[in-house]
Amino acid sequence: MEAVRLTDLAVPEFSSDVTAIFEVMGTMAADLRLDSDQLHAMASEQTGLTDFGPRDYTDRLGVLLAALREVEDVTPAGLLNLHTQLLQMLKNRLLLTDLLARHPEIRDVDLLPPVVIAGLPRTGTTHLHNLLSAGPTFRSLPYWESVEPFPVAAERDHVEPRRERTGQAVWFADEAMPHFKRMHEMTTDHVHEEIQLLANDFSTMFYETIAEVPAWRDHYLACDQTPHYAHLRVQLAALQHLRGGRRWLLKSPQHLEQLPVLADVFPGAAVVVTHRDPVSVVVSMATMVVYSARMHRSPVPVERLGRYWADRIALMLDALVRDRDVLDPSSSLDVRFDEFMADDLGTAEGVYELAGEPVTDEARAALRGYLDNHQRDRHGRIDYRAEDVGLDVDDLRERFAAYTARFL
Repeated sequence: MEAVRLTDLAVPEFSSDVTAIFEVMGTMAADLRLDSDQLHAMASEQTGLTDFGPRDYTDRLGVLLAALREVEDVTPAGLLNLHTQLLQMLKNRLLLTDLLARHPEIRDVDLLPPVVIAGLPRTGTTHLHNLLSAGPTFRSLPYWESVEPFPVAAERDHVEPRRERTGQAVWFADEAMPHFKRMHEMTTDHVHEEIQLLANDFSTMFYETIAEVPAWRDHYLACDQTPHYAHLRVQLAALQHLRGGRRWLLKSPQHLEQLPVLADVFPGAAVVVTHRDPVSVVVSMATMVVYSARMHRSPVPVERLGRYWADRIALMLDALVRDRDVLDPSSSLDVRFDEFMADDLGTAEGVYELAGEPVTDEARAALRGYLDNHQRDRHGRIDYRAEDVGLDVDDLRERFAAYTARFL
């Protein structure tokens, strides 16, 4: 299948059906504001709850909202998109607080040390995450559960309403971004990152992936993330209480710059760090973020976003070079992309060994079954070019020389 080169990154082009839906979304956004009071009031109205838990997050939310209000050329549909995501995060806080009040024993759950995949996008993390999740050994987070982790009162005995709502959003994203699946497949039940849960405490780099918010980035990087990872741990215990599971399998690029925090909050975690040529990673990551920006703004500042993500990934990899040795060698592993692609089953079995988990016949059959049905590039490929996102390959190679010398 021929690779697709994206030619409408700056001024997105949509089908007539998608344009019509965007217009309806725009009318729905007429009275919405990126305003804390409005968001809190709507969250309480839609859940019937008023206790958001500790309110230490309100200052962080204020910084975030101010940064979002500075984003240029946000479309009316984009405002609805951003507002809806923030509203859901506040609803998640209300629902978690209510769940903990009804089941205080959740706080006493002793989670097993998780298996954590820490790597940049485009380094094989998604494939490894899904492969390991295919077996019965680990508890992972389907996309619908990451978006709506805790049910409202009327839906406590059923997950389908949450799945259906997420499915509708996934369907529209596929229509509006028809080539996104070539970069990163997303389905309702697709295994997803816990960075979505970190967002419920309003301190994470997640927000950088949905909007251009340098002020938020600076605030996030200046703050100790330990309490927010601790909040993540509580959410994982709550999800285990609701839907079971024995040992969590986690994955997020954010962990690369938070390894000391990760090791402190999740002692004994088995950590897999993935690596790939950073030039390829930066170009494809920047392209993916630029392409997805069409969901909330037009025109899209392609070159500025490209530079932003080259700088951002440099910060992350510098942190990795600095902090990699905080991880216990007996419970951490470096995986290079080319080696993983050459032997993905062997790599998965190596992670099982690292975690001290047996590869049972059932687990091996599940791993093989996943590989048989998930061939690489089955949705097609993107023709990634540095110049399409305002980047220079030689400059990138020089910038990432220290990382490359150590890990590749």
